[in-house]
Amino acid sequence: MGADGERSRSGGDGAAESDASGDSPGDVSGDASESADAGGSADPRVVRSLAVTTDDVVTALEANERRGTDAVLRVTPPFAGRMRARLHVEGGEGEYDGEVTPLHVGPEAFLAEDLPYPTVDRTGDELRASEEAYTRERHRARHAEAVERWRASVRDSLADAVTISLDGEPHTVEVRYLG
Repeated sequence: MGADGERSRSGGDGAAESDASGDSPGDVSGDASESADAGGSADPRVVRSLAVTTDDVVTALEANERRGTDAVLRVTPPFAGRMRARLHVEGGEGEYDGEVTPLHVGPEAFLAEDLPYPTVDRTGDELRASEEAYTRERHRARHAEAVERWRASVRDSLADAVTISLDGEPHTVEVRYLG
């Protein structure tokens, strides 16, 4: 049961918390209460909030841009109201036993706006168009500065909520950032 994440900006009004279930997995009703384990549910729709480190989001975005990897933020079952999303390279996990699989949320879903990663070529073009003389050392330094600015912009542009597609249906969850 894979998931694709989409960004969602909540107004801080707790709309992502409108789930009627309580904090404990035993408070859910219907099919969602079928337990994948004694401590949670097999149904990811019980998830109301995700905790993720800011560094994991930045690292996943950068890995996907620089190396073309499929880095995601993974939420591992059994599912509960509050879950942790961790950095993971999609496809590296092998096969899963049983019907319940982790959720994979693309790191771009955690951004409130698109922030293009600075390319080496774009940095070089900007340096050549400036008054400064082009040197390889200036190019390296300028690109390193551009990447640091991009990382800071990502940290300043994190969404309050993400929408995950579960069996083709949108499911919005609140996000809490750590670190």
